[in-house]
Amino acid sequence: MVQTLIENVCILGATGSIGDSTLKVLSLHPERYRVFALSGHGRLDKLIDLSATHHPHIVAVPDGQGAGFASSFTRRYPKHPLPLIVEGRVGLTEIAAHPDIQVVMAAIVGAAGLEPTLAAVNAGKRVLLANKESLVMAGDLFMDRVRVSGATLLPVDSEHNAIFQCLPVDYVESSERLDTHPSRAGVSQILLTASGGPFRRHTWEELQHVTPEEACKHPNWVMGQKITVDSATLMNKGLELIEACHLFALPPERVTVVIHPQSIIHSMVQYVDGSTLAQMGNPDMCTPIAHALAWPLRINAGVAPLDLFQVAELRFEAPDEVRFPCLRLAREAIQAGGTVPAVLNAANEIAVAAFLAKRIKFIEIPHIIDSVITQLPMTRAHDLATILHYDSEARAIATARVEQLYGAVR
Repeated sequence: MVQTLIENVCILGATGSIGDSTLKVLSLHPERYRVFALSGHGRLDKLIDLSATHHPHIVAVPDGQGAGFASSFTRRYPKHPLPLIVEGRVGLTEIAAHPDIQVVMAAIVGAAGLEPTLAAVNAGKRVLLANKESLVMAGDLFMDRVRVSGATLLPVDSEHNAIFQCLPVDYVESSERLDTHPSRAGVSQILLTASGGPFRRHTWEELQHVTPEEACKHPNWVMGQKITVDSATLMNKGLELIEACHLFALPPERVTVVIHPQSIIHSMVQYVDGSTLAQMGNPDMCTPIAHALAWPLRINAGVAPLDLFQVAELRFEAPDEVRFPCLRLAREAIQAGGTVPAVLNAANEIAVAAFLAKRIKFIEIPHIIDSVITQLPMTRAHDLATILHYDSEARAIATARVEQLYGAVR
C-alpha cells in the first residue's frame, strides 16, 4: 500500500464562507491534509475558535491585533498551544509563501487578496484561486508569474472550476502553441452560467427600492455580503467573465454569459464539432474545493450527488444588461484592458460598501463605477505598483462620488 504524503494547507480568508467549506473538506481527509496556516481579518473571534479546533502552526491577523488575539486565545483555550502569530500585509505574504506549505487557498475577498495570492504564486505553490479580483486587477501580470514560477493554478469559483473540468487536459499547452488560432484545442466558446440573483424578475422601478437585506439573500448560494450583492447586480458575473478570459486565454467575445436560475449546470464549454460539455452538481462550494485540492484525483467532498429526477427541468435565458449594466461595464473593461479592470473592481468595492451601509441606492452602484472609469484614463498595467496606484485613485474618486450622492439625499 502506497503511503500518501500529508500536504500542509494555508487558508487565506479562513473566516469566510469559502474558508468554512475548505475546512469542512479538509476535515474529511486528515490522512491527506493538515491545516498549517490560517488568516482572518474582521472576525477574529471566529479565527480564535478555528485555531483551537484545527491547530494551525501559524495565524495571520490585521496589524496591531496580534497581542489581543494571543490574550483572547489563551483565556478561552488555556489548554491549547498558542499558534505563531503574524500581522498585516507582511504576515499574509509570509504565510502564503511559507516554505513548509504546499497548498494555498486564496479566499480573501476583494483587492486585499492580490498581494498574498501573488506571493503564493511567486513561491511556486499549488494555488486554489477563489479570489477572482487577483485576475481582474492584474490578469496579465498574474498569469505571467504563474508561468515563470511554475506554480499550479486551479480555479475554485464554481463556474471556472466547471469550465476547467470540461476543457481538454492539454488545453493550456494547446493554447500556448495555438495562441492566434480561432479555435484553440477545438474550443469555440465558453458558456458562463449565472443564477441571475434575487432580482432577476424585478422591474427598473422595483430595483430603485432594493434594500441591502434583500440583496444579501441569494436564492441558491450561501456567500458573504459583498459577493452576494455583486451577484444581485451581475457584477460578480462580470468579474468572472474577466477572470475566465485570463484563465482560459480567450477573448471576451468568446465568453457568453447565460442566466441559469437553478444553478445546477455550473458552466459549459462548446467545441467546433457542435458538442457542448457541461459540469453539473448541487450548488455547494465543497465540490469545486475538493476537486481543486485533489486534482487530478477525486476525493469525497461531503456533497450529495445530483438527483436529476428532483431537478426535473433546466432553464436558460440571456442576461438583461439594461437593467443590470454592471455586466456590460465589466465586458467593456476587459476589452479596454490595461488598468481599466482594476479601476472597475476598486470602484465596485467602494460602491457596494456604500450600498451595504445604506449610503447609496442599489441602482447607483453601476453609475458610480461608470463615472470612475470615465475619469481615470487607461494605462498599461505593466507592474504591480501601477495597478495598486490606479486601485487607490479609483477608490478615492468613488468615495468622493458616494459622498456627493449621500449628501444630496440627507
